[in-house]
Amino acid sequence: MAKEGPLRALITGITGFAGSHLADHLLAQEGWEVTGVGLPRDSRRNVAHLGARITLHLLDMGDYEAVRQLLEGARPGNVYHLAAQAAVGRSWAKPAETLTNNVVAQANLLQGIVELGLHPRVLIVGSGDEYGLVRPEDLPVGEETPLRPLNPYAVSKIAQDYLGYQYYLSRGVDVVRVRPFNHIGPRQGPGFVVPDFSLQLAEIEMGRREPVLRVGNLSAVRDFTDVRDMVRAYYLALLKGQAGEVYNIGSSKGCAIQEILNRLESMCRVSVRVEPDEARLRPSDVPIMVCNSQRFRSETGWAPEYALERSLQGALDDWRDRVAGRRAAQTGDMRMAQ
Repeated sequence: MAKEGPLRALITGITGFAGSHLADHLLAQEGWEVTGVGLPRDSRRNVAHLGARITLHLLDMGDYEAVRQLLEGARPGNVYHLAAQAAVGRSWAKPAETLTNNVVAQANLLQGIVELGLHPRVLIVGSGDEYGLVRPEDLPVGEETPLRPLNPYAVSKIAQDYLGYQYYLSRGVDVVRVRPFNHIGPRQGPGFVVPDFSLQLAEIEMGRREPVLRVGNLSAVRDFTDVRDMVRAYYLALLKGQAGEVYNIGSSKGCAIQEILNRLESMCRVSVRVEPDEARLRPSDVPIMVCNSQRFRSETGWAPEYALERSLQGALDDWRDRVAGRRAAQTGDMRMAQ
């Protein structure tokens, strides 16, 4: 831990999927103070249960002065930088926005730390997507595998990864870099395979759409880890990781999207028909992506604890709650209007 405020954490992207779970994990430990950053337009649904247990700032991290003021007030001992535009599909539609958002926000964060003379440990969250075009001889993917990005999101994460490394080498910032592979579970928003399937199934169960599940490429094999295991890894990365080092984090097990679909279908309360949807296919896709996380496991003792079935059940139940909540809200609105 850093010497300055070792139990004082700053989580950027706290209102998001992994950020909210990381806040849960830190607050479950003894003595942590958590400050979080979200965008003004972000929903607070994921952190509503935390209430006054966190200090929440809503600001645009593209605004350097706002970031600097935040750091000056929070003076964190540990910074978990999770804020990013993370949807690959959106990065194809808005590449410039993705690159600008992800790189500038991190540059402002690191520059603010340097200019204020702060000395936190800083977690830079890259992505398994950085590896991109993985060849059969590369599997499982280790940290030395060449980076061959296949989409604008991956390019933005490589830039974040190496920007963090540059600040470690040239400015002495205590940076630890991680490349997480796919993580799943409750609170994940649309734009990813598990929540997209779960949302459709929940709406079908509620009678809000026809019993047709629309899917993209089912043959791809990916490395899935529960988000609660992933944020525990983030915690351990700053607790035990080496400054300047980069670590893959994942289950190190491959699972076909078809298997994900089969398991979620088995949890559904009604019968559905599966149909391919060309709109859900990406311009480029890698057949198999499985990580080698041995470096991280050996240095931190981390290992996944959540079974895939539990992660999928949590994701589906979360979307059932969301869809039911929407229906209740709409019904209430209609009753007031009558």
